[in-house]
Amino acid sequence: MKKIIGPFAQILPMTGLPLKGALRDEQLQILENAWVLIHKEKVVSIGKVERLKADHPSAQIEELTGQYVLLPGFIDCHTHICYAGNRAKDYAMRINGKSYLEIAESGGGIWDSVTQTRQADESTLVDLLIKRANRHLADGVTIIEVKSGYGLSVEQELKQLRAIKEASQITMANLIPTCLAAHLHPRDFGGSAEEYLYHITNYLLPILKKEELASRVDIFIEQGAFKPQTALPYLSKAKLMGFDITVHADQFTTGGSEVAVEVGAVSADHLEASKTKEIKALANSDTVAVVLPGASLGLGMHYAPARKLLDAGACLAIASDWNPGSAPMGDLLLQAAVLSAAEKLSTTEVFAALTYRAAHALRLHNRGTLATGTPAIMQAYPTDDYREILYHQGKLKPLILY
Repeated sequence: MKKIIGPFAQILPMTGLPLKGALRDEQLQILENAWVLIHKEKVVSIGKVERLKADHPSAQIEELTGQYVLLPGFIDCHTHICYAGNRAKDYAMRINGKSYLEIAESGGGIWDSVTQTRQADESTLVDLLIKRANRHLADGVTIIEVKSGYGLSVEQELKQLRAIKEASQITMANLIPTCLAAHLHPRDFGGSAEEYLYHITNYLLPILKKEELASRVDIFIEQGAFKPQTALPYLSKAKLMGFDITVHADQFTTGGSEVAVEVGAVSADHLEASKTKEIKALANSDTVAVVLPGASLGLGMHYAPARKLLDAGACLAIASDWNPGSAPMGDLLLQAAVLSAAEKLSTTEVFAALTYRAAHALRLHNRGTLATGTPAIMQAYPTDDYREILYHQGKLKPLILY
């Protein structure tokens, strides 16, 4: 049945905006005192109720009480929320001044999460993932990319990715799986980093295709993970196999974003260490620059150069990096609001980075906007002014989700 929902004090359809570069708030389309017509879970039309009723006289009317701002559901295009255990010990050590290397050498770091996740069975991972996805959904995050990477063996990576697939059939959030088997060179693999990547290329990636567990492949290019010259052949092979590519790039040192651009990655994520050369290369490419303020907050380090990336002409997305180690908070809106204050991002730039530009980082080209024919994936905030959403820095939550 067709349904006409409203009135909304403001509707922000996030349409008519460019994919790349800086955005001014004057460019943002704001429809005031508007209603939305939905049929078969898709947007049919947005406008004044009189016109919608006249054009669709049999539609059911759902009238709202109170003032609301409606916009597309947010998209978190980089998370690690399929894991077991926590790393509170790491965080305590970090705020006491211990370095990343010192924490890893004491038994913490990513390998600690690998150990705890390996010990959990698949049903436990499913339950934990659903709980986290539903919390994100309640905060207006309707599409969530979820990485593996805490298995680091064929068997354990498959366990994680199968858990993501099962959870996606239960939660109302839309989960997008990514294979991050190249998170680290596992300690218990009896061979070099190159041999490990060869191993997962030949014995893991074909199974992902066969079982339709993931269409995206990621790698962590960094000191202590994989070198650029080691990562490039792996990513090139994965791309030839039909996988989309994304890269953990330039978090502490540069080199990763260069590989991402060379291989034609869909996105390069982190970018805290990116300088003028890397910013220019990303801006001149089709690779989305994904910044992760949650990691900066969790590690106590500077933010990625979001302002410079936009001014150079890059496509910028903002994601949470929700993970048990460096970004345990997982509050996407709070992180985006804090980043906007630090990097001087306009409200339009932030909303674009959380909607249609984040969708582009996942190749979801019909998501992140509200227009005729798009899925009716929407959220409504209890205010009559869209500017209050960032003003409250994550404390204003959506009361209505569609």
